[in-house]
Amino acid sequence: QVHMVESGGGLVQAGGSLRLSCVVSGRTFSRDAMGWFRQAPRKGREFVAAMSWSGGDTNYADSVKGRFTISRDNAKNTVYLLMNSLKPEDTAVYYCANNAYGSTVFDVADFGSWGQGTQVTVSS
Repeated sequence: QVHMVESGGGLVQAGGSLRLSCVVSGRTFSRDAMGWFRQAPRKGREFVAAMSWSGGDTNYADSVKGRFTISRDNAKNTVYLLMNSLKPEDTAVYYCANNAYGSTVFDVADFGSWGQGTQVTVSS
């Protein structure tokens, strides 16, 4: 059973940066596309970014394009999300997820196996 542990969240001022990490165990990490999602208070979970197993393909939500960068280190079973130019509307709990179906980074509904999440709070 896959297990994910997210970290790196915190409180930051608008315009600041954070880097989230997610360590994955229990599954061959290098075979799966990985993604980041977020859930703000009183809102549903939304897609943020995804990367293919090779790192060759990426997909970003329009709201984060040009500000967030997803990356992965298959040797460390870790996926990262570098968040720059943060805005108050980026405040949410951030989760990583894997795509065990072998579909693409654009098949957002195929991502799952959520961790406990890490809180990101951006003050104005």
